[in-house]
Amino acid sequence: MPPAPTTTRDIAAGFDLKALPSAFYVDPFPYYKALREHEPAKRLPDGSWLLTRYDDILPVYRDHKAFSSDKRKEFGPKFGPSPLLEHHTTSLIFNDPPLHTHVRRAIVGALSQRHIAAMEPGLRNLVDRLLKAMEAKREVDLIADFAAAIPIGIIGNLLGIPEDERSPLRDWSLAILGALEPVLTPERATAGNAAVSEFLAYLKLLVDERRARLRNPEVDVLTRLILGEEDGERLTENQLLHQCIFLLNAGHETTTNLIGNALYALTEWPEEKVKLTAGGEALMESAVEEFLRFESPVQLGNRITTQEVVVGGIRMPPDTRINICIGAANRDPSQFEHPDRLDLARQPNRHVAFASGIHTCAGLNLARLETRVALARFLARFPDYALSGEPVRGGRARFRGFLHLRARLAP
Repeated sequence: MPPAPTTTRDIAAGFDLKALPSAFYVDPFPYYKALREHEPAKRLPDGSWLLTRYDDILPVYRDHKAFSSDKRKEFGPKFGPSPLLEHHTTSLIFNDPPLHTHVRRAIVGALSQRHIAAMEPGLRNLVDRLLKAMEAKREVDLIADFAAAIPIGIIGNLLGIPEDERSPLRDWSLAILGALEPVLTPERATAGNAAVSEFLAYLKLLVDERRARLRNPEVDVLTRLILGEEDGERLTENQLLHQCIFLLNAGHETTTNLIGNALYALTEWPEEKVKLTAGGEALMESAVEEFLRFESPVQLGNRITTQEVVVGGIRMPPDTRINICIGAANRDPSQFEHPDRLDLARQPNRHVAFASGIHTCAGLNLARLETRVALARFLARFPDYALSGEPVRGGRARFRGFLHLRARLAP
């Protein structure tokens, strides 16, 4: 085994997304810092590039024609003919226009500000039910008992999934997204393919039921996707099913990580927790943006070039694979003063946690609302919560969050 690097230059020189040390999963930010300083456009051993500077990443996001999100060339060799390949090359996030435009319009239409505002009373009731159940335990898992249960409840409502049928959703999501890690182990492939197949089988039954009993498309995303746009073509059955999987995965993973990471960060920065508990609604809004920046739920994105481009001063030919390091960009000192400090009142805060350009997260305002309501009501009821065991990270590079975060709710 090679010796551990001793300098930041050594860290940057030896960095490989497919051979990450265990310390990276605990704290990736020193690695990002070394890369930004020494090799901000890093050629990785597999021939792809890793970008870590904010000013290099933003133009990639903004030019969807030169930097494609279509993953067929990348995922074909990785997944082979499989349910995972079918899903990840069909879902919204890994496609370019026109499919991306068509599906996104249907989803965004059901997630307008008006529709999101109408969800708030139900969201508050859901959070209060979870808090009441947690209060009876006193010692809880902040992920399983709270952070993960909120988006599962909301996405389940959007798709009209009966409450007694939601128990497999989180495990399916974790398995499908786990296959997006830089290294696809046999275990991840098996779990991911099984999850896609099981989810598809369930959704076929759900879609058949919904076709027979359509609901109000203003509030039911599944009905909206089934009906399609009045002046446009409808999704195929296969596309429809895979967009439903995407909705669950995107809505669950990001919000679960965001709430869990925020609750953890407040235990590490107690003075900020005091400010937030007493700060009111205005501070909560800026706090959510800071939690998104400080420990972004999604750390990595990907693009492939469609033409010759210059990125970070480096000329890249067509079909060059690019890894966008969101976590590094959101700690770039050229954009954020004291980037390694949690500052809940930070202004301005132009983070890229929700990406940018045409692929800006379609559910960003819903995620913000879920997090504001969750944190405000949690802190109002349990201001003195404290961790009671060693946090269990998810062990992933692309997504940053916890599998378990055990806590006592009162001294």
